[in-house]
Amino acid sequence: MSGTWGGHEDRLFSNEMNDTSLDISHYAKPAGDGTLGMDLAVEGVACGACINRIESAMKNLPGVTEARLNFTNRRLHVAWSDGVLDPARIIETLEANGYRGHPFVPQRAEQEEAAAARRLTRCLAVAGFAAMNVMLLSVSVWSGSDMTPETRDFFHWASALIALPAAAYAGRPFFTSAWRALRAKTLNMDVPISLGVILALAMSVVETAHHAKDAYYDSALMLLFFLLVGRALEHAMRRKTRAVAGNLAALKAETAHRFDGDEIVSVPVAALGVGDRVLVKPGERVPADGTVIGGASEIDESLITGETARRRTAAGMAVYAGSLNYAGTLTLRVTATGDGTLIDEIERLLEKAASAKSRRMRLADRAARVYAPLVHTAAALTFLGWFLAGASLHDAIVTAIAVLIITCPCALALAIPAVQVVASGALFKSGVILNAGDAIERLAEIDTVVFDKTGTLTLPEPHVINADALDSELLQAAARLALSSRHPLAVALAREAATRTPFDSVEEEPGQGVRTVIDGVEARLGSAAFCGLAETAHDTEHSTICFVHGKQSAVIAIAQKLRPDAVEAVKRLSALGLDLRILSGDRGEAVAPVAQALGIAGWQGGLKPADKIAQLEALKQAGRRILMVGDGLNDAPALAAAHVSLSPIAAADVTQAQADAVFLGEHLMPVVEAIGIARRARRLMTQNLWAAAVYNAIAVPVAIAGLVTPLIAALAMSGSSVTVTLNALRAGRMTPKSGNRFSDKVMREEKGRNGR
Repeated sequence: MSGTWGGHEDRLFSNEMNDTSLDISHYAKPAGDGTLGMDLAVEGVACGACINRIESAMKNLPGVTEARLNFTNRRLHVAWSDGVLDPARIIETLEANGYRGHPFVPQRAEQEEAAAARRLTRCLAVAGFAAMNVMLLSVSVWSGSDMTPETRDFFHWASALIALPAAAYAGRPFFTSAWRALRAKTLNMDVPISLGVILALAMSVVETAHHAKDAYYDSALMLLFFLLVGRALEHAMRRKTRAVAGNLAALKAETAHRFDGDEIVSVPVAALGVGDRVLVKPGERVPADGTVIGGASEIDESLITGETARRRTAAGMAVYAGSLNYAGTLTLRVTATGDGTLIDEIERLLEKAASAKSRRMRLADRAARVYAPLVHTAAALTFLGWFLAGASLHDAIVTAIAVLIITCPCALALAIPAVQVVASGALFKSGVILNAGDAIERLAEIDTVVFDKTGTLTLPEPHVINADALDSELLQAAARLALSSRHPLAVALAREAATRTPFDSVEEEPGQGVRTVIDGVEARLGSAAFCGLAETAHDTEHSTICFVHGKQSAVIAIAQKLRPDAVEAVKRLSALGLDLRILSGDRGEAVAPVAQALGIAGWQGGLKPADKIAQLEALKQAGRRILMVGDGLNDAPALAAAHVSLSPIAAADVTQAQADAVFLGEHLMPVVEAIGIARRARRLMTQNLWAAAVYNAIAVPVAIAGLVTPLIAALAMSGSSVTVTLNALRAGRMTPKSGNRFSDKVMREEKGRNGR
């Protein structure tokens, strides 16, 4: 089959493929480890139990190594060994299980979600309006003790005239999903809902035709109304949570100004390649990761790092896709495009976190998978039991309908996924991106935090640490002169420069320093001997670089600075009752002042990777559950050995791969927020599971005993689903203020610019 991915994709992936073969292999992307991967948008996912059914079906396919379904955006990621599986079988397997799939396109997914929200709203309005009218007619029947049978029949038939078409329209979300499941010879949670509604309406028509006093049109409509309220609330929760991550896609540039020779051409961002030169004007988003080769400006990187302060940017500095250029025009050399950019890596981590499963989620999946068939069995046995016990056919059916409705396991299926989705979104807003499905639970269990020093408690790059003690004009002159040197100490000093324009006619003496003439007077930057100053005493805590301009001189101390909020973060971690330690590969003389400044008594320096692992193992043998926070290559083994691990976004790739989560920006507070959110999420997961269990322990016997009507059953079942969903939303409220937060101002500006 041939065709392009555009306006006719529904034809490509329709069920009516006849004898035409389906080729979607060009949507599969190599993962670099001998596997291929593909993302699919899945239609028909109605509840949490669908996740396990789809993932299990995918994992039964030959060669499949990974299958994750994100309940938030209905996005299925499948990975398989190259050459083993025809991708078309994935689509066919989905259809065989009652679902439709097509390659995931973010813009199309958002359009489908918006359309689904409009359909739910219309169905909810129809069900609510019809239920109110039928309820008025039912009240007239109940209150009319002297009403003639003919008048009562008229009211019942009037109710039927309203209820039947209204239920047919408002119940489509449930009927369609149930029909797909039955056609695939399986069950989902919409099957008992649909059976309950249809049986209630059918019983009502039969009762009306036999001139009976009771009918259940209002019960069926109220059932649909409350179910639609719960589903609309769940839908709104998913869209709200996904909107945070969705801003990543919204803030990407769509076009770029590329240099083709001496001409500048506007091209789609997808057309950029590594090595291309692009122009970024003030007010535009950076289209791809790159290095500045011309111009100077201020860049807002709040999208990438969480920092709201703008960064001065000049030639030789790296910038990232999605950053906002404020001041001047920049010329970039592209270093990464498409899936290789940092912003896309963040998206992949977030997607993985949202779709990964915790231990509690797997428990809920197993329970929901077993529970769904039990619903129908319980209803059938209830009918038989009451009928054999002497109840009328009418009463036995009504009781079975109530059991069918009240035992629907929607609350159980939503108990954990809802919390997982909301907590992942809250962590993302706080600058923490999960890389493991059960990281939330493991974070909530820790009692000890072990930090690396260099690049973790301190900033990864050295800075001037005695700037406040120096003359500001002298410091600026030294920093500007440092722009002309590539010596590591000069590079650190150059970060203090207010201007990015170097002096003219700078001379360098290799290994000594650089010199120039400022206002007719020679200025030198370099070693003490080069600057004609006396050698300073050796200090193990920092390095020095000297500057002299005429009779003025300065000794500038360079060292790694503590992260801006490290002291506050350590205080708050201690307040949480956690034992804090530092295990560093740096020399003890450098670790001691950091530990003292932070008030951490337990520290060790000069440790090799094996020594760190030995220390962690000793703590684990003592019963400790450890959070390891590190950034260097030497920390990767320790991160893997810890109970749970975090690394900063600036960490080495190997280190990030071993970490269970990464945090953005220069602040340490995201570590504190991650623990707080994880603890609250674990409590909410437990609460939801208990709430679902207690509800069923009470509701099922009551329904089997015939003590509830279908209407009361509908109210109880819908109420339980709404309760666990509302409780899950509390997971997103624990986001204490810190300096590491995505800029709300930037988000608002971009939404206004896009008209969203």
